[in-house]
Amino acid sequence: MADRYPVFRTRNLSLTGVGNPVKVGILALQGDFIEHEHILNQLGVETYQVRLADQLENMDGLIVPGGESTTIGKMAVDFKMIEPLRTFGKQHAIWGTCAGSIFLSKDARRDQPLLGLMDIIVERNAFGHQVSSFETNLKIPCLKSGGGRNPAFHAVFIRAPLIESVSGNTKVLSTLPDGKIVAAQQGKLLATSFHPELSKDDRFHRYFLELLK
Repeated sequence: MADRYPVFRTRNLSLTGVGNPVKVGILALQGDFIEHEHILNQLGVETYQVRLADQLENMDGLIVPGGESTTIGKMAVDFKMIEPLRTFGKQHAIWGTCAGSIFLSKDARRDQPLLGLMDIIVERNAFGHQVSSFETNLKIPCLKSGGGRNPAFHAVFIRAPLIESVSGNTKVLSTLPDGKIVAAQQGKLLATSFHPELSKDDRFHRYFLELLK
C-alpha cells in the first residue's frame, strides 16, 4: 500500500526565522490538497501528502483540505487514520479548510466520521449548492501584513459550511457581516469555512505556520 500511495515532497527549505525545515503534512485522501501544497512551497515549507498513519511521524503540522467531508471521513476510517489523526491533533497544529473544518468538528448535525477535536458545531452546505458559492472580503484581526496593516482577506466560499457555534476555549477569528462564524481557533487548531488556498493572499498560511513554532 505504501508503494501505491507514495509520499511527495517539495524542496527542503527552511522557513524564514526557523532553524530547521518546517514539515507540514497535507491530508491527501480527497480534495484540493495540491493548492495548499503550492502555497506552502512558495513559502519555503517542506510538504508531504499524507495518506497513511505512519506518514504523520515527524510532521510539525497538518492541513485537512476542502473536498467532501463524508468521503474524507470514510477514507480515513478505511485507512485506519482516525485515531492517529486524533492523537496527532492533541499535540500538533491542524488546520481544516471547508470540508476539513467539518472533519475537525465535534458535531456536524449528521452521522459521519469526525475527528471531534474542535469544540465547534458545523452546518454542512450552509449557503446552498454549488451555484450559491461566492467570494467576499473578510475582516480577520489576527492576520497582519507589513507595517502592522490589516487589509481585508479575500475569501472564496464553495458549497461552504458554517461554524454554527463555538464553545470551551475556542475563539472566533472572523464572521460575515451578519455575524455568521466562518473562522475559529482552538489552541493550535484552526477551522475556516472558506478556501484560503484559492486566494493570492498567503497570510492565513503564514498564520498557521506561526502555530508550529
